[in-house]
Amino acid sequence: MAKILNVYKSVNFLRERYYKASIGKDALIKLISEAEVAEQVYNSNAIEHSTLTLEETEKILLQIDLDRFITEREIFEAKNLARVVSYIDTRAKEQELNLEVILSLHMMLLSNIRDDVAGRFRRDNEFVRVANHIAPNPREVVDRLTKMLAEYNAASHENIIKRIAKLHLTFEYTHPFVDGYGRIGRAINNYLLIREGFVPVNIKFIDRKRYYEAFKEFDEKGKTFIMEEIVGKALTNSYHKRLAYLEGKKIITLVDYAKNNKLSHSNLINKASRQTIEAFLEKNVWKIGIDNDKR
Repeated sequence: MAKILNVYKSVNFLRERYYKASIGKDALIKLISEAEVAEQVYNSNAIEHSTLTLEETEKILLQIDLDRFITEREIFEAKNLARVVSYIDTRAKEQELNLEVILSLHMMLLSNIRDDVAGRFRRDNEFVRVANHIAPNPREVVDRLTKMLAEYNAASHENIIKRIAKLHLTFEYTHPFVDGYGRIGRAINNYLLIREGFVPVNIKFIDRKRYYEAFKEFDEKGKTFIMEEIVGKALTNSYHKRLAYLEGKKIITLVDYAKNNKLSHSNLINKASRQTIEAFLEKNVWKIGIDNDKR
């Protein structure tokens, strides 16, 4: 619990720094967001077993031919999710999240992939199972999601990390769609974060094992601790990255930082993974911002 409280405090501190550093830098913030789209798409799709690499995802979004055969589904999964990510960045500031918005995001995601189920919740006899978890009856989906949003809004006094963690676990537990529920779940996390004045998070494919452990914890114990840890680290990572750029720091790899300061690289990686130093992952490489007057 103490660890989570420290993350809460850290995020509040980073958020204040971000607000100060972002004044008059809308163009740079937009560039950072645009450059991050491919990473968001790659990680979210990889969690759902996509075979695309980050480089291949970037090429698809840039309409560059790939060196191997890629199924039409994976191409549309990349392009459609990129549309969702970009759309959320502006739409979240204009419209409160509701069931209609969730359905429109789902329609955008599954267009030309599963048009038969795109833009609608599970219905009739569309029962689904994920591992050992059988999702609730389709007839319960709308009521469960309505309650989920009501509880999220009613808990506005609680820390955003706890609120997002609970909402995400509840959404995934409900499994409201036949297909695409994971990617939409991660997308609405960012919808809510952006709407409440925070930066978006990127839950990484490398954290997939821990991510699934969070669902198991929620399913078996009704607890949200692991997901809070994941969301908290993702949020601090996102702030560290943006602050490095907005505060005009020199950005170097953690490998170079270790060499320059005669430090243990493995120890720094451990600290970066725990987010106890201001390092961040960018294109699967650990980096850190340093003051320009430091060598």
